[in-house]
Amino acid sequence: QVQLVESGGGLVQAGDSLRLSCAASENTHRTKTMGWFRQAPGKEREFVAALDWSGGSVWLPYYSDSVKGRFTISRDNANNMVYLQMNRLGPEDSAVYYCAAGAQITISIIKQKDKYDYWGQGTQVTVSP
Repeated sequence: QVQLVESGGGLVQAGDSLRLSCAASENTHRTKTMGWFRQAPGKEREFVAALDWSGGSVWLPYYSDSVKGRFTISRDNANNMVYLQMNRLGPEDSAVYYCAAGAQITISIIKQKDKYDYWGQGTQVTVSP
């Protein structure tokens, strides 16, 4: 069982930056793909970004169109950490952000939340206008 713990959420103003962290209990095949999703009140949980291991030391990032160019996902394998750097935040980015991990995720399904095996408890991000 992979344990995921998010941190770094908070209340910021529009235009500010924030970095979310996700601490994973292991760095194994079960965390081959690490992703961030978010869920705003009354809305479905949506894909934000993911890092997928493509072999060797190569991890490929994927982003939703709504955050591409503003958010950056990164990984520190030595410390089993995944980060989401969020820049130029807007009120539309307000949500609970979840870290997720999956072992059998391919590129074609990387944005599908039901394909991820493990989830954290989430961290709240609120962006005021």
